[in-house]
Amino acid sequence: MRGFLAVVLMVALTACTRQVEVDSGPAPASGVTLDVTNNASQAVNVYVVTGGNELFVGQVPANSTQRLPVSGVSSGSSVTLRARLLDGTRTYARDNVMLTGTYSWQVP
Repeated sequence: MRGFLAVVLMVALTACTRQVEVDSGPAPASGVTLDVTNNASQAVNVYVVTGGNELFVGQVPANSTQRLPVSGVSSGSSVTLRARLLDGTRTYARDNVMLTGTYSWQVP
């Protein structure tokens, strides 16, 4: 009986100490990036609009250039780019942009 109890405890301890990680995994890489040059005096939030959905891509500080990877959009897609000032007073847009490779965009 004592041997059986020892085996049961060992199995229970082994099961309790096993770690399992669950996550959704990384977003599929589309190979598409945006080089955004922000000439405004404040930061902008950059979005890609595809199929009526606005996807946040990243934030670019004032008077700087940043390379932003675009996830969830297939290479070759036609999209609208939006850049919105942080205070929300102005939005810049470029329609019918074909995303392939690296696309450079300057705002304003």
